[in-house]
Amino acid sequence: MDLKQVGHSLDVLISAFNSRIVELQELVIARNMYPSTSMADLSAVDTTLKTMESQIQAIKDRLQEERNAIPKAKKLIEMSRSQQRMLQHMLVHKPTGMREVIDLPDPMPSCDIMDTRDYDLLSEASKVQGEPAMAPFKEKKGRISAPRWYITADELDSLSSYMRGRLTLEKVNIAINEIAVYAEANAQLITAPRKKLAEDSWEKALELRDLATSDTVKGKLFFLESDIKGPGLKLDNTGKAILTVLRHLGRIQEARLGHHRVITLLKPPQHG
Repeated sequence: MDLKQVGHSLDVLISAFNSRIVELQELVIARNMYPSTSMADLSAVDTTLKTMESQIQAIKDRLQEERNAIPKAKKLIEMSRSQQRMLQHMLVHKPTGMREVIDLPDPMPSCDIMDTRDYDLLSEASKVQGEPAMAPFKEKKGRISAPRWYITADELDSLSSYMRGRLTLEKVNIAINEIAVYAEANAQLITAPRKKLAEDSWEKALELRDLATSDTVKGKLFFLESDIKGPGLKLDNTGKAILTVLRHLGRIQEARLGHHRVITLLKPPQHG
């Protein structure tokens, strides 16, 4: 029932009440002709009128509450539709075959999901009980999650045909997912206690911790060029072209630290 129908129904109800009041007034006039018996009848009429007026006021208050709720309901519906459109867009454009997680050879400590702003590594390699101090991650159940800043079709089209080559939106976004997985794995190694790691993993963890304290990498999620093993991103011509595109679009930054080529994840300017 819309507002017009509700208003019409209320008018009909009020009209009926008014007709009843007129009838009661006529009865009062008629009964005043017999004063000896009219007092009790007048009291009953007064009580009836007050009850009817109270009911009408309650109906009006309820209708006003409904009117006040309509703008909020419309706003909620619009927000729900907007979110639905966004989720449908994400579902349609999500590349197929994307990997969400990789299995590490050893169990890692549980850490809270975070973005690059939360990833604050220690600036000094202090030691506690023979182990380098761990970065102050927030800890909860779950894995460390690196942000995945996927590119859009407009961004890909904005590149020169020479840079874009035969790359597709799906190929580039699959690569973005994979480099996020590499960065997550390294972040877990950095925070893992010694007893949780095998000897070869511990050696890599120490290397990563040294890199993590450098000014170039500190405070960022990162991976090494040697971590790239596919299947979506490989160190072939296509893979190098994808890295060039990601660097140009502000998703990654590369630096040479010792014998390692270190690649850090960046938040693109349009998402800042």
